[in-house]
Amino acid sequence: MAGDAFSQRTLRRPVGFSGVGLHSGTLTNVTLVPAPENHGVVFVRKAGERSVRIPARSAFVVDTSLATTLGHDGVRVGTVEHLLAALAGLGLDNVRIDIDGPEVPILDGSSAPIVERILEAGFRQLSAPKRFVVVKKAVSVTEGDKSASLAPSKRLRIDCTIDFKHPLIADQHYSIEFSDRTFVQELARARTFGFLKDVERLRQAGLAKGGSLDNAIVVDEFSILNPEGLRFPDEFVRHKLLDTVGDLSLLGMPMLAHMSSVKSGHALNHALVRRVLSDPSAFEVVSARASDVERLELEQEDLAGVLAPAGG
Repeated sequence: MAGDAFSQRTLRRPVGFSGVGLHSGTLTNVTLVPAPENHGVVFVRKAGERSVRIPARSAFVVDTSLATTLGHDGVRVGTVEHLLAALAGLGLDNVRIDIDGPEVPILDGSSAPIVERILEAGFRQLSAPKRFVVVKKAVSVTEGDKSASLAPSKRLRIDCTIDFKHPLIADQHYSIEFSDRTFVQELARARTFGFLKDVERLRQAGLAKGGSLDNAIVVDEFSILNPEGLRFPDEFVRHKLLDTVGDLSLLGMPMLAHMSSVKSGHALNHALVRRVLSDPSAFEVVSARASDVERLELEQEDLAGVLAPAGG
């Protein structure tokens, strides 16, 4: 039913997965649990005898140096962006995330394994209407030659440009008009990446303990070290766009805006989110109505056959 596209959405049943953290190397178990309307996305981190609730909201971002880390009451959950991108990409508004370690498992370095599990579980529509952050005026942040901006739009569109001054990752650009279908087809399988020259430095700093060619694209001075190569010719910029979807979800609800980013990363993405939220005149929170179906064009198709095999 078309009107259901504007109802809040949760999972039909719990979804679980386990794996090592990219930076911590710690084996962690995660369970995504259906949640009631207006609950939002909330991590529940088991830490010793305590269970600490950490809402997936901008106010709880505590670190953006190499990934997005959330924290509350002295407890942290790191590398949340790929999981949050999967939830946002599939239109899930209300989910409790039970996690027993310090970092979301990296899995294959993309959102695809999580998307596959969610699609297998299915969705349940709730009675409350979806709520959207509608950007009402242009907002931007800059840092040297890096920038990120938002402008009013009737639907979410993201333009992303990266340039790492590397023969394989120079001046890549990708644009997407966002829907659950385009997310699954064009972004979900794009993996994180890094440079071989940085691996030893990161490990000496106690990071990248769980990194391998199984969960990241690794590039040396001239070539890709992964035997299977790339999943997309422009997988690097697609992954940056995937990260952006996860970071933008920390607004706490889907957004209607046109975002443009140039060489942006987690820190600048979050600076942009904070800039919007700090200016009440820059946005409005609206509830979806059935009459908005044609204007917003939210898709409610079965996506189970859209996601190509993870090794494709």
